[in-house]
Amino acid sequence: MADYDLAIIGGGLNGVSIARDAVGRGLRVILLEQGDLGGGASSASPRLIHGDFAGLERRHILRVRSALAERDVWLRIAPHLVRPMRFAIPAHSEERPDWQLRSWLLLYDRLGSRSGLPASATVDVTHHPLGNALKRPFGTAFECSDCVVDDSRLVVLTAVDAAARGAVIRTGARCTRAERGKEWRLVTIDRGFRQVVTARAVANVTGAWTPSVAETVLRVTPPKVAAVQMSQIVVSRLFDCDNIYVFQNSDGRLIFASPYERDFTLIGTASHAFKGDPAIVAMAADDVAYLCDAANRYFRERIETVDVVRTLSGANVVPSLAGRRHQRDGAMLLDHGRGKAPLLTVCGGDVTTARLRAERAVSELTPFYPMSPRWTANAPLPGGDFAWNRFDDEVEEVRERWRFLGEDQAKRLVAAYGTKVKEILGDARERSDLGPAFGSELTGAEVRYLMQKEWARFPDDILWRRSKLGMTMQPADREALAAFMAASS
Repeated sequence: MADYDLAIIGGGLNGVSIARDAVGRGLRVILLEQGDLGGGASSASPRLIHGDFAGLERRHILRVRSALAERDVWLRIAPHLVRPMRFAIPAHSEERPDWQLRSWLLLYDRLGSRSGLPASATVDVTHHPLGNALKRPFGTAFECSDCVVDDSRLVVLTAVDAAARGAVIRTGARCTRAERGKEWRLVTIDRGFRQVVTARAVANVTGAWTPSVAETVLRVTPPKVAAVQMSQIVVSRLFDCDNIYVFQNSDGRLIFASPYERDFTLIGTASHAFKGDPAIVAMAADDVAYLCDAANRYFRERIETVDVVRTLSGANVVPSLAGRRHQRDGAMLLDHGRGKAPLLTVCGGDVTTARLRAERAVSELTPFYPMSPRWTANAPLPGGDFAWNRFDDEVEEVRERWRFLGEDQAKRLVAAYGTKVKEILGDARERSDLGPAFGSELTGAEVRYLMQKEWARFPDDILWRRSKLGMTMQPADREALAAFMAASS
């Protein structure tokens, strides 16, 4: 008898979502990730949960409606990670006409009418805070509702939930060879130790590594996919309002500028074909200049390439073979036969439809296993057991119980852990009860929690994925954090 029903190779958003769905339907699941959870493209997304407003222009009405329905699901099951935002589209006389934008937004409202989010509106930005950061020629903007998400924490908390339901999550575990018969025999190097795992089925969910894993590890014909690099830039905060600006660039693309970690602005996205090692994805100077120029068409405060404090880049794949099932630029393929254990390949896709994509992927395996019904649309992620419109109330309750927390600190903790924040703060009466401090916000208690409950092994796992505190932490605090983690491991 095989050790597991399903072995998943890859710990990005697709991989952990499949693990969560499958274990909740009764399968024995193991997930193998060679690095850290969400260490690839899953931590370099545009951080949007949306219906793809631009999809209306391409007449993808059903896809937009499906994505808007998923937006509602995320608000329901992850209200701490997914936050409603107002998206503002300044009208530009050289781009899409006003009547067209207004018509699309009305349709967008109708397609997402059950969300409870505010409807679209036309705003005179000459007498509105939205216009303070914009150049003077812009007098009108169109607002609509969508959401932003902490993409890295979404990956980690999905894995936490999968583990709580019985899935085995192994980070730092690389699958080096696979032998396929009536079941799979996987050879892994798990934190330096060779181990063998057997499974009745395997899912290759390795993102940009999908073709190479198929060819060199699973030894099957690699899927025909194309690699794409997506990149964003981070600059000092350009505006004070909490809206996300959606700019119509001269090439027809939509460029987003959103608040990022309180003191910064995230601008993206630049995308193009990618060739090379997915583990080393660097943003080209031309892409940085492209995003700066796009922002400079609209913002009064000019930014240059030297003003960029950080770039975010990741490589993913898009399918290029007919006959695959596509969902929001993603695809899946099930390969099986007599004497051949099932192999499920899932690649591409965006954050918004990840839960639905995983649900459909696991359903592909129903001919091989008895399963319970689909369930993930109504089960909150860890810490998400409250209504999305009660986020501020949760923050106030945290501040009331732990009075030594400032408002910004409480918001960060609730946004990261939701109602699970009590597992970190416990019975602390003052900040010193939480152990050593690393910078103004990170404490020893939080670091220990992340190491014990969320598979954090190295400082970067905490500073850039489980949080974004690396944006402001000083070198001395980083060194102290590294020493603390080494002593605690």
